[in-house]
Amino acid sequence: MSKLLKFEGHNYLRQRLILATLSGKVVRIDKIRSDDHDPGIRDHEANFLRLLEKVTNGSTIEINYTGTSVLYKPGAIQGGRIEHDCGTDRSISYYLEPMIALAPFSKKPFMLILRGITTDHIDNSVDIIRTVLLPQLKRFGIEEHVELKITKRGAPPLGGGEIVFNCCSVRQLKPVQYIDEGRIKRIRGIAYCTRVSPQTANRMVESARSLLNRYIPDVYIYTDVYKGAESGKSPGFALSLVAESTTGALISGEKAAEAGMTAEDVGLLASKILLREVSRGGCVDTTSQWLNLLLMVLCPEDVSKIRIGQLTPFTIQYLRDLKAFFGVSYKIKVDEESNTTLMTCVGIGYINHNKKTS
Repeated sequence: MSKLLKFEGHNYLRQRLILATLSGKVVRIDKIRSDDHDPGIRDHEANFLRLLEKVTNGSTIEINYTGTSVLYKPGAIQGGRIEHDCGTDRSISYYLEPMIALAPFSKKPFMLILRGITTDHIDNSVDIIRTVLLPQLKRFGIEEHVELKITKRGAPPLGGGEIVFNCCSVRQLKPVQYIDEGRIKRIRGIAYCTRVSPQTANRMVESARSLLNRYIPDVYIYTDVYKGAESGKSPGFALSLVAESTTGALISGEKAAEAGMTAEDVGLLASKILLREVSRGGCVDTTSQWLNLLLMVLCPEDVSKIRIGQLTPFTIQYLRDLKAFFGVSYKIKVDEESNTTLMTCVGIGYINHNKKTS
């Protein structure tokens, strides 16, 4: 039996389960909200464990009586066609993001159909995953049949959205050297609305442009208005923005409507969040730091290097967890001139033994 890794608390639960799955290490997480009035894992966390069981073969998950302790023995990443209802506690992205890290290393090509909320104000939207996170896989050599289709939109609280995620598996990744962030050349976006006036999308676009056009002239925001069965069960609207640089860096910012917010508020807030993200610099934005750092560790035994903006508290803990599971440390160098951070590591030479060589 491989060495048991122990952690405490409910934070970073998903990432630890994913790292356990990829490294094959058994993990135990104790004291999950043990001091809370309502202790133990939440419904969305239990639901995520169920999804993990579906995509792997031979995993065992033991949860104690109070739900405050989880023991996870990972199996092989199986893949294939999987349907899963994500419920309405968290958005589809909460479940989808970790699956993007597992999909390239599965036995069969992934075809994942998830149902629930497509955009909320807690997790990244599925739009940002489609336009920012997935294109970054190409750099690591994951290029075939990677796509995400949003077949139905679903706003909180009732959801009703649906996405289809496809990804082929690879045997090995390619090391990455990506340190030239370039200059921002254009901004693209998607303003979506469901079960509200179609004018709402146009109002978001106009308010966003009023701010963004002062920064750059090349701004184009698509309006995505859903009607009928494809519009989910609740009214909602949101704006997702992506700034692209001359070297292909993708920086994102977005905002979903919350109670009492107008379309103009959403447009301005999303623009401000994007511009703040751009000002941090780096070749990947804060939402994509974790995926890039994980894939760099799994690369062949060669040096990978990437430039990011500031390290977020989440990423700092992620680096500690990567060291615990894979024994890899990063060389972190702050570039005083641009106020960005250079992250360098040597990959572990991870090979997907599930995939047969053709």
